[in-house]
Amino acid sequence: MPIEWPSWGDWELELSSHLLKRMAERDFNEVDLRQMLQNASGYLPDVEEGRWVIRSKHRRRLWKIIVEPDFEREVLVVVTAFPASREKLR
Repeated sequence: MPIEWPSWGDWELELSSHLLKRMAERDFNEVDLRQMLQNASGYLPDVEEGRWVIRSKHRRRLWKIIVEPDFEREVLVVVTAFPASREKLR
């Protein structure tokens, strides 16, 4: 069953410099990221106010994608993404 996203669920993505640095070391690319977002299983508020944690799977592992909606520009900034088992490497 598809997720019912808030308004920012359909916004254009902006990839943070932090995310771009981590993509190679965590072995995923922008296409993988977009696929994870499309197949997300849920989302919840992050510990940092204004950010959200999106839960998804990639290569049979649970992943967390941290996003921050920019309401002024109507852009969803992807801050980082990581396998859930590596949470402390955010």
